Amino acid sequence: MKVLVTVKEVTTVEDEFEIEGTQIDDQYLNADLNEWDDYAIEEAVQLREESIADEVVTVTIGPEDCEQTIRQALAKGADRAVRVWDTALEESDVLDVGAKTEILGAVVEQEEPDLVLTGVQASDDSFSATGVSLAEEMGFQWGAVVNHLEHELDDGVASVRRELEGGIEEVTDIDLPAVLTVQTGINEPPYASLRGIRQAQRKELEVYSLSDLGVDKHTVDADLELTEMYVPESESDVAIWEGSPEETAGQLAALLRNEGVAQ
Repeated sequence: MKVLVTVKEVTTVEDEFEIEGTQIDDQYLNADLNEWDDYAIEEAVQLREESIADEVVTVTIGPEDCEQTIRQALAKGADRAVRVWDTALEESDVLDVGAKTEILGAVVEQEEPDLVLTGVQASDDSFSATGVSLAEEMGFQWGAVVNHLEHELDDGVASVRRELEGGIEEVTDIDLPAVLTVQTGINEPPYASLRGIRQAQRKELEVYSLSDLGVDKHTVDADLELTEMYVPESESDVAIWEGSPEETAGQLAALLRNEGVAQ
């Protein structure tokens, strides 16, 4: 059985930063592996370590600069990686879900995985739609916000537990091939070992353009446009008191009484 995991390098922002137009200066930015994808990688690696999966492949859409970040997945146990990039992608400010679906779908057709794992969302755009959209495109069954996966996968069926609205959870069986969007907390992703990091540099990382995958470059023409970026204003006031514990405790008690919380 082959497991394909979608991974993404996301941009992280320092606590203090400045916005110029619709951009944040590079000095305030860092890059990291998307948190949700880290859990998806670990779930796939566990399946391989338990001899349920034969191979774990990761796929990302991103430029060459992101290779060190996505090699974290190889360091954590993935067998090989695929990276997709094209000059047409460089011109897109925001890659929408439809474009991601077309590109990832072409990779799925090429790799023919039995199971696709994605993170529930990416921390930078928070669309939370790519995994389900990919399943629809491929005609696969799907399960969203999965927080537990039984590893038997008997008779080509995945038994999963998934989060629903209002704190409700659902246990259901999903026929393979399938796409599962993985929630944080499904496992405990380990740090990559020094040995794993060294091995990751030798593992295969294939690079494809859109034409290599048979994807029309106009697929990535953006339907989304970034028009404004700003820091939202706080809608609540914060009271800060200075003084000894006795003084601040008295001020807190007075505030609570005034708000009708305490008598």
